[in-house]
Amino acid sequence: MLTATQLRAARALMDVDQRDLADLAGLSVPTIQRMEASDGVIRGNVDSLMKLVAALDDAGIELISEGATSQAGGRGVRLKEQVAKPKKYRGARAPAARTA
Repeated sequence: MLTATQLRAARALMDVDQRDLADLAGLSVPTIQRMEASDGVIRGNVDSLMKLVAALDDAGIELISEGATSQAGGRGVRLKEQVAKPKKYRGARAPAARTA
């Protein structure tokens, strides 16, 4: 199972935008947008999901299920569990005053 969060993270690791990922997977941009906007597990046409997973795999992305270990090793990022979203950092310093 692939979640929308995993898909967005995978695309970030690949350093590609939605259009690039759509091209790599042979899908439309709106399809990628719908998948990324999903709540939780991505649902969609099985053929589209297979194309997407194959494109991610070809790009070196390993999808790791909850509780599973990475078979390939290497570096990675993993979400521990569902947690509250962190508050966005707001710089502590006020913008410098401009002098005329």
